[in-house]
Amino acid sequence: MNEIVIRFADKNDAALIAETSRQSFFDTFASFNTKENMDKFLSKQFTVESLMKEVGIDENIFLLAYIENELAGYAMMRETNNVIELKDKNAIEIVRFYATKNSIGKGVGKALMQKCCDVAVEKNKEIIWLCVWEHNQRAIDFYKKKGFEKFSDHVFMLGDDVQNDWKMMKKLL
Repeated sequence: MNEIVIRFADKNDAALIAETSRQSFFDTFASFNTKENMDKFLSKQFTVESLMKEVGIDENIFLLAYIENELAGYAMMRETNNVIELKDKNAIEIVRFYATKNSIGKGVGKALMQKCCDVAVEKNKEIIWLCVWEHNQRAIDFYKKKGFEKFSDHVFMLGDDVQNDWKMMKKLL
């Protein structure tokens, strides 16, 4: 098994993160959505420029996972205080969590999730949470295996298609 190395990203990684975000999103969801909705989402809501800007925002944390010096996945975390269902809990969100197509099944998700939880604990967070599309059973199963449970729903617009995401959380402290 190949060693997975995880490091924090900085502004120099912005273009790589943007490219990987778009490709991973397309690889994961294109077969479940129309070309028109995918094109609309990628060209308006998920542009390279907007993704690159996210890397420079202080509240955002990016973790890059590598196998043999090749990017195998990444996670984006954001400190949040505005999740109504979590009330006054000290929480952090996993905004994006992707393994590249070629690295799925190689332990990248497991390593990234462990690092996300480690970061959350280091920041004294009580809860780590995320959103996942209700039809992405593979991801839901993975999150459940890692101790996450559903606590709410969230509307997600993919182009013109109204989709339902599950909000899932894991208690840390």
